[in-house]
Amino acid sequence: MEHILIVYYSRKGQNYWNGSIRDLPKGNTEIVAEMIQEAVGGDLFKVDTVKPYSADYTTCTQEAQEELRANARPELKEYLDSLDGYDTIFVGYPNWWGTMPMAMFTFLEHYDFSGKRILPFCTNEGSGMGSSECDLQRVCAGAAVERGLAVRGCETAKSKKKVADWAKALV
Repeated sequence: MEHILIVYYSRKGQNYWNGSIRDLPKGNTEIVAEMIQEAVGGDLFKVDTVKPYSADYTTCTQEAQEELRANARPELKEYLDSLDGYDTIFVGYPNWWGTMPMAMFTFLEHYDFSGKRILPFCTNEGSGMGSSECDLQRVCAGAAVERGLAVRGCETAKSKKKVADWAKALV
């Protein structure tokens, strides 16, 4: 039996949604993370920054772009004590400027992923996985990073079967 961790960053509030801005009570990536947990079990861990991003969508995208350009590592509220008990780690995030939010880099660089399986998933509005799979291979040295699942944010609610089938096929 695999020991599964589902670690993710997600943003609720104003999000780009199929050509417009919509206020989401729960972030799309969090919803997908919960779908994975329902399908295959495992522990959930939400990555959260000390300094919150702007509630305004446009301002948030500008902040995210500035962090990417600066190769910033935002401070996180907490970390897991260890990844030692986990064989398989689902890593989820929204696609921000072609990759993971910089907060995910902060989290991932904190650990040794040697011998782990990394199963990435992201939410986006048309940009797919971007360069995030390559970035994960670089950041999670020693891990087997497998092909990820991209879910369009506006299709999250109707993606339960797609997400469950993907997760079950990998564990």
